Amino acid sequence: MAGIRAAGPSGVTGGVVGGATRVAGAGVVSGVNLLSLRSHNAALLLDLLRRAGRAGVSRLELAERTGLTPQAVSKITARLREDGLITEAGRQASTGGKPRTALRLVPEAGHAVGLQVDRDELRAVLVDLTGEVVAERRAALDLGAGAEAVLDVVVEEARVLVEGPSGAAVLGVGVAMPGPLDHTHGVLHRVTGFPEWDGFPLRDALARRLGVPVVLDKDTNAAALGLAGLAVGGEVGAFAYLHLGTGLGAGLVLGGAVHRGARTGAGEFGHQVVQLDGPPCPCGNRGCIEALCLAAVARGDIDEAARVLGEGAANLVGLLDIDLVLLGGRTVTAEPERFVRGVGAVLDARARREGASSPVPVRIAPGGARAVPEGAAQLLLAPLFGRTGALAGGG
Repeated sequence: MAGIRAAGPSGVTGGVVGGATRVAGAGVVSGVNLLSLRSHNAALLLDLLRRAGRAGVSRLELAERTGLTPQAVSKITARLREDGLITEAGRQASTGGKPRTALRLVPEAGHAVGLQVDRDELRAVLVDLTGEVVAERRAALDLGAGAEAVLDVVVEEARVLVEGPSGAAVLGVGVAMPGPLDHTHGVLHRVTGFPEWDGFPLRDALARRLGVPVVLDKDTNAAALGLAGLAVGGEVGAFAYLHLGTGLGAGLVLGGAVHRGARTGAGEFGHQVVQLDGPPCPCGNRGCIEALCLAAVARGDIDEAARVLGEGAANLVGLLDIDLVLLGGRTVTAEPERFVRGVGAVLDARARREGASSPVPVRIAPGGARAVPEGAAQLLLAPLFGRTGALAGGG
């Protein structure tokens, strides 16, 4: 693992993958034959090997798919083998010439921890380089108990995974929690209902106590990042992940990258005012979508909660012209069919009014309850595979 340098506090990586970017294309990613950009090229190759799975891919195929010379591919893959990141996957069937040797990623060569810090619960996962969950933990949490009490729980659970029996290096810890927060500097803002966290440097506090790099982001952004790396990310250019649990927020993927906004404040979906004289919301406004949804859930009216969520989703579709709406969060996953049906009905009605050929589809996000912690782990893994565009502050 000498070739990997783990992500630093800001989420920027160095070593093998520092400065990597990924260029989307029709099955071809652009490599650069310059020594100064060898990290970029290593990330491109690692991403292709990750996608190829255990069957692997040959050096010649890697060269064809990246535009790199075979010599450049051989040098980079030799270095990656020395670092323990890739290995031989056997020989491919001959097509007339000498059988080619396939290479594959070594999933167990490194791990990342993903934490979902919610208002009343902590979920933690340990994933390998492919994103596969190899260990999982849950613990009760009270976000209002004060910074030290919360940190004690988070550190205890994270340390079990960081120091676990995996035997491989842990690149770091990704933390996802309700916003608003400053992703770039790792600082919380006034979390709705918990103003005492305003200005708390959570990223640096956890990094000091855990002794590994830490990256902080909103729960919705983390989930969107993880989803963008799945097949859903290849199907569409723009989608919204709507998370309804103890609160309501959105993660936005535009042009294939997570959109955080210039001040990393994008996605505060739940605090749109849709009823001027509506019930008060802990954020200080009245008639927010979050307050209306949670009030409907509290009285057992799931269909009304889904309808309100659908109206918010319709506003988002009309504003951003997105291709897909994904739903997640514990409240949604408790009644998935009703929420998909209710949100979908609102989007269907909007499409008919506007004369659209088809409504924007609505689905439950892959991963279910683990979408957020798995996405949090991707805050560490994504740069390794050249997906730094997904981590940019401006999206």
